[in-house]
Amino acid sequence: MENVVEFGDAKYPRLLKEIKSPPKKLYYKGDWDSDIFENCLAVVGSRRMTTYGKQITNKLVSEIARSGITIVSGFMFGIDATAHRAALGAGGRTIAVMPCGIDVIHPAYQESLYKEILENRGLIISEFESNFPPARWTYPKRNKIVAGISKATMVVEAGEKSGSLITASLAMEYKRRLFAVPGPLTSVVSKGTLQLIKEGAEIVIGAEDVLAGYDVVSLNSSGSPSLFLKLGKLEQFIVRRLQEEPLGIDALARLVKISASQIGTILSLMQLKGLVVEEGGKYHIKLVEVRP
Repeated sequence: MENVVEFGDAKYPRLLKEIKSPPKKLYYKGDWDSDIFENCLAVVGSRRMTTYGKQITNKLVSEIARSGITIVSGFMFGIDATAHRAALGAGGRTIAVMPCGIDVIHPAYQESLYKEILENRGLIISEFESNFPPARWTYPKRNKIVAGISKATMVVEAGEKSGSLITASLAMEYKRRLFAVPGPLTSVVSKGTLQLIKEGAEIVIGAEDVLAGYDVVSLNSSGSPSLFLKLGKLEQFIVRRLQEEPLGIDALARLVKISASQIGTILSLMQLKGLVVEEGGKYHIKLVEVRP
């Protein structure tokens, strides 16, 4: 027999009861308790996640989840899955809202994430039972629950027609707080978030911007301002330049005026230290506290 919570039950999520036409039933797997629904943040964004999107989601969600906020998302690849994993990695709790029955792992290749959520006091929930398949019309219903159980929604990356904007509009309809993370003006997956900010969404430049809405003090312990001072002068120079924009080895070699092979060796060491990551032939600064 499947675990199910009905609208009239005492343990039905309080905030979800307040929305228009809430689901009559919620099927679930995992550790259902009232605490997990007390302070929820919906984190949504593009499936076409960029390196920046992944880094900023990891940074923000890790700190937010570590501070006791439950991270809610829709289990899809991209920002959703990254948000779930970041919450788990920080020792926090997360709720995956499915666009299908709770016995369907969708997408199937995220089976390990599905299991990890359940093994770490998280929840898999849906208004669809058993093996109900996902369909185009089930995703908006999933988004309704994501926004409905959350005190606020944070959009990390979104194109102009992203499904994440549906969740954002629902959050506004439910009179919940809406946060948006700014991205590069040149990125197509920043257009949606920048438009949200233009229309009045609260801008997020740090986890404290979100946590302030929950009356929670940040418990972040990652990184150290002194890390920058421990770097050599050449590494400090590279960090400063990569904080401005991602660059390839040849471009950095021209700036530093040393050979590409020497720069490559330095960058390899910086990767081992966890300072930079390489993607698509360009190096990106990792979002750790390395500023002086």
